[in-house]
Amino acid sequence: MTLDQINARRIAIIKPSALGDIVHALPVLTALRSRFPAARITWVVNASLEPLIAGHPDLTDTLPFDRGAFKGLRGGLAAAWGFAAELRRRQFDLVIDMQGLFRSGLMALSSGAPHRVGFRNAREGSRYAYTHKLAAPARTEGHAVDRMWAVAEAFGVGHLPKTFRVPVRTDERITARAELMTLPRPWVAVAVGAKWVTKRWPPPHFAELLNRAQSRFGGSAVFVGGHEDTPAAREVIAGLRGPALDLTGRTSLPRLSAALSLADVMVGNDTGPLHLAAALGVPCVAPYLCTKVASHGPYTQAANCVETAVACGGSYIKKCPNMVCLPDLTADRLWPKLAEVLDTWQHARSSRSA
Repeated sequence: MTLDQINARRIAIIKPSALGDIVHALPVLTALRSRFPAARITWVVNASLEPLIAGHPDLTDTLPFDRGAFKGLRGGLAAAWGFAAELRRRQFDLVIDMQGLFRSGLMALSSGAPHRVGFRNAREGSRYAYTHKLAAPARTEGHAVDRMWAVAEAFGVGHLPKTFRVPVRTDERITARAELMTLPRPWVAVAVGAKWVTKRWPPPHFAELLNRAQSRFGGSAVFVGGHEDTPAAREVIAGLRGPALDLTGRTSLPRLSAALSLADVMVGNDTGPLHLAAALGVPCVAPYLCTKVASHGPYTQAANCVETAVACGGSYIKKCPNMVCLPDLTADRLWPKLAEVLDTWQHARSSRSA
């Protein structure tokens, strides 16, 4: 039986992490809901990221798990056994592994679902857990959203538009707006952090770019990210001449989604908040050092991103002793992109008030 003939009633999507990767998979969820309108669709996700998709209109529920509980031999085995039992208890008849790693493949296999779908090039042996293997480009071939979309195509709904539906709670949006309303617009959301050192544009570059924006357009810089991003955010703020708000380490994922949904523009590294902002329809401007815009840029906004011109750019290495890309990719190169986005915002706002 081919996938476009399957009539599933209980479906599990396995895509535990990371924030940006989950965002990239959201259009597939909406396409699957169209394909299986009456099915129970569950998303298996890391507990820390579960609030991002809780309440999604195309989901029935989520199945969060604590990744930390899987560490250590005895505790890890107990946690894995318990989680496998929960997967079996739910009696999924279709499981789709969109993570493609050992742990996610093991989850798919232990579910006992008769139909287990994953990518043919999945890593760490996870592909051996699947009953249906989908062809997919390599990680650096095509955009991540389009690679995930192979799932929708396999189920016969690849003709649908790729739709990003991000749950934004009304109460969180009201609270976020109340905090931002004290600041002059445009509200420029800023993400100075990134998990990989090689993705991090230097704070002085951010400060120079934001100073130019505030000098010409006014407005405020609103910094988002985790606790680990606070030192870099404070370094940038110390170099700014205009108003700023530091929200790093102070927002839950629902509050982050709400705050980003209100932003007029997003400036950030290749990291989760950037992709979340793009999914929310916010114009994004971004520097790209070790990753490629074509593969991991804010979706449909490649024209607003700037890559380093050095030979090793887009190498996807997590650590580098040289970082020759930093003096190459300066604020001068990003400024025309940001100025164009803010000029468009300014004209649109003037038209609305006229």
